[in-house]
Amino acid sequence: MSRKIEQYLEEKKSLVEQALQKCMPKPTGLAGEVIRSMHYSLFAGGKRIRPILCIAGAEAVGGSADDVLPVACAVELIHSYSLIHDDLPAMDNDDFRRGKPTNHKVFGEAVAVLAGDGLLTQAFNLMARYGLEKQGKKTALLRVIDLIASAAGCKGMVGGQVVDITYEGKDPDPTVVEYIHRHKTGALIAASVTAGTILANGTEEEVRAINRYGQEIGLVFQIADDILNIEGSEDVLGKGTGSDQERGKITYPSVFGLSESKHIQKRLVDQAIEFLNKFDQRTEPLRDLARYIIKRRA
Repeated sequence: MSRKIEQYLEEKKSLVEQALQKCMPKPTGLAGEVIRSMHYSLFAGGKRIRPILCIAGAEAVGGSADDVLPVACAVELIHSYSLIHDDLPAMDNDDFRRGKPTNHKVFGEAVAVLAGDGLLTQAFNLMARYGLEKQGKKTALLRVIDLIASAAGCKGMVGGQVVDITYEGKDPDPTVVEYIHRHKTGALIAASVTAGTILANGTEEEVRAINRYGQEIGLVFQIADDILNIEGSEDVLGKGTGSDQERGKITYPSVFGLSESKHIQKRLVDQAIEFLNKFDQRTEPLRDLARYIIKRRA
């Protein structure tokens, strides 16, 4: 990974971390336990790729982090909620996430479920408050809320997760694995970067191009996770490897093999970058982020 993209990721992650600290309620009062549970997973050391993509999507059309930080934080809250629920015994039944015990291992299943619910609703509360503060952005923000809700719901992340669970142990199917990956992971990634472009007043042509870019890298991101589940280091990942094969999950390596999955990744990254050809140098972070996704180790 180049020093340039490392610096970009560090700088934007710092902005997001500060904003997340400000937007979260303090873990006090009678509901303090569920808020502590929300904090536990939200501040467990994530890479903040989705909010960084939201910021980069805004910058690509001349906007700034200030234009999108509340929405960038909202997509990270949604992502964190999904991880808490994914780790539950009823789902993937994972004991570790980012090198720490999973939420339900620390707070119990009931509080973990409610912490996920709390993060999800806090995300939409955050976006709604931003709309009340920035009346001039109301129309764009309503469009973004609709986009993110669709990406997170039954036509996006939730739908992809259901198919992922339903098809465990079944014969590998190229159509099914693409559906799972584009919905379970790809939809929120595409929505994150597209939301930034919308809020920064990108043209319809720019929004379409950035969205297509987001769709491709969203699929790449999950293929990279599939590969890391086979080749990754448990110490670096902060969780066990080999679990996909043990559970009979349909993944790109299980359908296409490891070598072909890596070739597909590369083609998708090239396609994603092609969608940025009509933009100027302001999309350089998006190009670098696409390349970073397939080189990351965690």
